[in-house]
Amino acid sequence: MKLIFEKSVPGRACTLLPDCDVPMAAIPETFVRKAPPHLPELSETDISRHYTELAKCVHGVNDGFYPLGSCTMKYNPALNEEMAGLAGFTGVHPLQPEHTVQGSLEVLAKAEEILCKVTGMDTMTFQPAAGAHGELTGLLLIKAYHRARGDAQRTKIIVPDSAHGTNPASASMTGFTVVNIPSGADGCVDLEKLRAAVGPDTAGLMLTNPNTLGLFDKNILEITRIVHEAGGLNYYDGANLNAVMGVARPGDMGFDVVHLNLHKTFSTPHGGGGPGSGAVGAKSLLAPFLPNRHVKCQGDFYAFEDAPQTIGSVKAFYGNFLVVVRALCYMLVLGEDGMRDASQMAVLNANYLKKLLEPHCEVANEGICMHEFVLTLEKLKKETGVSAMDVAKSMLDYGMHPPTMYFPLIVHEALMLEPTETESKETLDWAAGVIAEILEKAHTEPEALHNAPVTTPVGRPDEVAAARNPKLRAVFDA
Repeated sequence: MKLIFEKSVPGRACTLLPDCDVPMAAIPETFVRKAPPHLPELSETDISRHYTELAKCVHGVNDGFYPLGSCTMKYNPALNEEMAGLAGFTGVHPLQPEHTVQGSLEVLAKAEEILCKVTGMDTMTFQPAAGAHGELTGLLLIKAYHRARGDAQRTKIIVPDSAHGTNPASASMTGFTVVNIPSGADGCVDLEKLRAAVGPDTAGLMLTNPNTLGLFDKNILEITRIVHEAGGLNYYDGANLNAVMGVARPGDMGFDVVHLNLHKTFSTPHGGGGPGSGAVGAKSLLAPFLPNRHVKCQGDFYAFEDAPQTIGSVKAFYGNFLVVVRALCYMLVLGEDGMRDASQMAVLNANYLKKLLEPHCEVANEGICMHEFVLTLEKLKKETGVSAMDVAKSMLDYGMHPPTMYFPLIVHEALMLEPTETESKETLDWAAGVIAEILEKAHTEPEALHNAPVTTPVGRPDEVAAARNPKLRAVFDA
């Protein structure tokens, strides 16, 4: 389809503005443009049709199956959007006096109370704007804790090779040295490698449980004990909380700090890069270092209070507030039992789909998975030349969004599927049949898969060229 600028016709417009009924103020010459901005000139019908055409090119959870692993493209009720759109929430200003925003502060306090109960933490901040930002914040808390104790020699963060890629990046950005440890044959943490890695320079461990293979580590209590005995702290990457929410708590597993992706697990649609919230929960030993502007209830009045040894602000004001509103609505509607049911259904759906696919392809790890699982198509590629990318692109021709490709890195030709809790048995049966058909087609018509997709608005792009020579904006004539 054409860009909106390519549809532009000089002189065409659709604005009907009333005459100005107040005196016009002169704009200082300094702020006046030297040339008019490049804006498309279109009629109202042109604009409506353009965005309708764009909408038809997009595949979302309202269109069909969306098994994108580790991203939890899940249930986002419209009710929560309505609550986040209330004028009392959208019309506030972050610099208003506390007594004028008591409702908004109560939202933050109530969300903290519930999420601390869900995670087993003692306190929480909503300042971080996204998951990786939450990681950075949690690691800053760990660093501040060690420094306050005079443990400046603790400079190393241990990260398993099955971690999310943001984990080592966040540790490095915080000034830590990353120590990578390999997984065992079962896909979980190798205890002997961990014991060999810890020492007086260990600041902490970053771990996702269940991990990126969708496996709950059976040795989790031993893992956190080893780190604690070495004097380190345990950081829980909450990106996969959808598998254990309401069932198992990171705090009970031995973790001292956790980040939550509210925009994944607690109902905010997060496609297109936002909005997000990487709320960070912490045990009481880290409370003195929390980011400032933490909400506290003082009798019947909510007020902000700064921690005595705060790490300062990690984001302007109080974080992405409306994401917290949505999360609170989600939790209040579902309740404790509903949140637990959501996790259990996510695990059930993943195991059901995994079982359906096992006769057709190789699963990276045997046994019970949690909310997601990983297929390895390494053998298929060797036999047919059809890659995981080819299979994923072919799914688009069936009206199915592809799963995560080539992650985790420890699995060759990986496809990670997360069916989420709201998918029906009929949808999972259909999805398994589609994938089985594609895998069979790899043996009979491999070239067709190399060219997929062929029915979508955009076909198979040259991804190497796109990465090396990206076209990110329209180019206008001088």
